[in-house]
Amino acid sequence: MSEHLPLLVLLAFFGGALSMPLAGLINRRGPWYVAVISSALAAAFAFYGLFHVASHGEVRYAVGNWAPPLGIELLLDPLSAFMLVVIAGIALVTLLHSRIAVEREIAGSPVLYYASTLIMLGGFAGIACTADLFNLYVFLEISALASYAVLGSSGPRSAVAAFRYLILGTLGASFYLIGVGFIFITTGSLNIADVSAIIAEIGLTVPVGIGAVLMIVGMMVKFALVPLHQWLPDVYTEAPSSSSSLVAPLGTKIAAYVLLRLVMDVFPGDRIEIALLLTDTLAVLGAVAIIWGSVMAIPQRNLKRMLAYSSVAQVGYIALGLGLGTAYGFIGAILHILNHACMKNCLFMVSSNLETRGRGVLIENFNASLRKYMPASSAAFTVAAISMIGLPPTAGFFSKWYLLLGSYEGGHWYFIVVILISSLLNAVYFFRIL
Repeated sequence: MSEHLPLLVLLAFFGGALSMPLAGLINRRGPWYVAVISSALAAAFAFYGLFHVASHGEVRYAVGNWAPPLGIELLLDPLSAFMLVVIAGIALVTLLHSRIAVEREIAGSPVLYYASTLIMLGGFAGIACTADLFNLYVFLEISALASYAVLGSSGPRSAVAAFRYLILGTLGASFYLIGVGFIFITTGSLNIADVSAIIAEIGLTVPVGIGAVLMIVGMMVKFALVPLHQWLPDVYTEAPSSSSSLVAPLGTKIAAYVLLRLVMDVFPGDRIEIALLLTDTLAVLGAVAIIWGSVMAIPQRNLKRMLAYSSVAQVGYIALGLGLGTAYGFIGAILHILNHACMKNCLFMVSSNLETRGRGVLIENFNASLRKYMPASSAAFTVAAISMIGLPPTAGFFSKWYLLLGSYEGGHWYFIVVILISSLLNAVYFFRIL
């Protein structure tokens, strides 16, 4: 069974999506039950996979018994197993929480909504465990197409925001695909391990350099890294709260995972010179995003829009960690993926609670309503906000601590200043709520 673990996670999500029409015929809440059960199965397989990888090493599954590089390979290593746990865990918690919000907010059929949600999650899981550059693109498009439907499902305003995301997301995916084409022309392979070995042998060529730039820039659009972040604030603000609670923690983190794979496995800086320039660019843009997102979050009156700009800043922390190119930087980036996924999920679910109770998402209403009428939500929001600020002993403190160590290790004192200033800015916009 262990060799099939990556496939089982995918089957849990996609199988649930295929069964949605039947579930809708059996019971009005049938689609929700199927979505929860599918996510629970995926979470069980993902957690088992993480323990298996920790104790027995990585798992490789050749689809159709076609060995790579000719065949398609699914890989479960520590990083992909970690991402599957994040995806399935966030999915299960959010779906358990959001039933009432979905019934209130979604304009169309719950069958279509929950089917699209599971397809999106299956696409995310596929991105996490594929070991093939082209199939990564396939799963990227599967998840993107489903996410457009999920994010635009509450009415005209959310549909317009989702359409803008579609345009920019398609542009980013096209850049990635063209970059894959350049890599394939040079290496004759799409398997990540095979491509990495060939690039290590041949070094930097013009097609490899062009391919690396196109692939990383394409993923920066999906990652919503400044200045390619314009789609994110409107999408997170106008989307149904149940959708924001799911996409905000996971969408940009999947793109971060792909960037991490590209920087670590396909284009490491010790093999091709162009990678050093790209990682330096990631670090600088990450620092800009940290300050820009934090500053833009301060004057916002809409809670969801404030959290959206906060996400722009948090994306910057991850980009900075990737761009530092140090062991501490990578650890900080991975920890911040986990911290931001969990804490932003919590923050958006609290926002969903407010909307569900008809109290709106204006911050002044939030201040008046949360502590008085929703003490549990108030406590959850406080813990998540403190973690986002980076105060000890929360997860956010440890991720920022490793980013500080990575900056010090690389001799980048100016990034240390950026992280410290941004934490103060984070405190400004969160403490005006707390």
